[in-house]
Amino acid sequence: MQDIEEPQESHNKIPKGWLLFFFAAVLFIVGYIALYTPAISGWSFYHRFEKEMAAAAGTQKPATIKNYSGDREAIREGKELFASTCAPCHKADATGGIGPNLTGTLKYGSTEQDIYDSIAKGRPNGMPSFLGQMGAEKISKVIAFLETLRKQ
Repeated sequence: MQDIEEPQESHNKIPKGWLLFFFAAVLFIVGYIALYTPAISGWSFYHRFEKEMAAAAGTQKPATIKNYSGDREAIREGKELFASTCAPCHKADATGGIGPNLTGTLKYGSTEQDIYDSIAKGRPNGMPSFLGQMGAEKISKVIAFLETLRKQ
């Protein structure tokens, strides 16, 4: 004989809002997986990114190198740009520090175009691209300054 009643769950139903939320979450997850899993739908962020980059590359015009050889004002600006942007790695006199010596023979070529490509696009193992930061005109001024160091 038990006179003590213990609370029991006598088949309480789950609230309809919770049940609706549960099924909506399951449908969302299944739909998301079906739409955005590359093995199932073929969708990939990388394909979309490559299309956007190709479209952007088609709209950009190629940068032209300006020749500032002998232009004292451009060489002065190039020296200032070199001191603020390049000197931390190549030293103020361009004799090399973390980066290589820029007054001697250069690994990737010594022509204006080669130096421009190195600065604008960067090089493997440490040289970042500076085209976005400096622009073609400022890079051309840095090249004019480097020419004065290479002639000394």
